[in-house]
Amino acid sequence: MTGTASFAALLGRLLLAAIFLMSGFGKLAAPTATIAYIASSGMPFPSIAYAGAVVVEIGFSIALVFGFHARFVAVVMTLFALATAFAFHAHFDDKNQTIHFMKNIAIAGGFLQVAAFGGGMFSLDARRARRSASLGRY
Repeated sequence: MTGTASFAALLGRLLLAAIFLMSGFGKLAAPTATIAYIASSGMPFPSIAYAGAVVVEIGFSIALVFGFHARFVAVVMTLFALATAFAFHAHFDDKNQTIHFMKNIAIAGGFLQVAAFGGGMFSLDARRARRSASLGRY
């Protein structure tokens, strides 16, 4: 992977993670309102859904930023983006919700790129692979 491609992979991970980190910290700041919103959508077990969303949005986003198990994290975040698109934004009579739905679909596409190609040279996954390769040479 070239230096430009490696930098693009890092920047892509940062940009994908940014929206989820902001959303996750927003959920932490207003747990009662967030749980009520989840409940109003008809999702079962809103408190558990809230906890899962916070874990994915903050924990998995941090893992994505660092490129830690980037492919697995990207698959989980793809599923999360698709699930939230259908659970919260599939109101196609509302143009704003349609835009949010398509945003989530596009983000899922970005995550699939990470799942397919990995985190790039500037990731913990790549560092671990380089370390394993160098240890295997001795």
